[in-house]
Amino acid sequence: MKDNTGLYILRYTLGVVILIEAVLFILPGAAHDFARTHMPAFVRMLLGWGEIAGCILLLIPKTAIRGAWLLFAVFASAILIHLLHGQYNVSNVVIYAAAALAIAFGR
Repeated sequence: MKDNTGLYILRYTLGVVILIEAVLFILPGAAHDFARTHMPAFVRMLLGWGEIAGCILLLIPKTAIRGAWLLFAVFASAILIHLLHGQYNVSNVVIYAAAALAIAFGR
């Protein structure tokens, strides 16, 4: 097996999982949960569409690095928003951010 098989699996797993989650996040049903942050609705759309764009780039081999950096930026923004609003359960997003960094630096 190649040395980068793990990164290949991580890249596609992260891309597909976050793509599904991002689509669910931008759907109207997620607006109620996001409203608890007291942030404008456009922030939810910006984060969600940023994740979708990052996932699409991540799933295309030639643009995977750019997608990983974009996803890391979105995840870092989401972590910051959560922490600023007193929501300290950001462990999943931290893991996603670490995975994006591993992909970005893994090439």
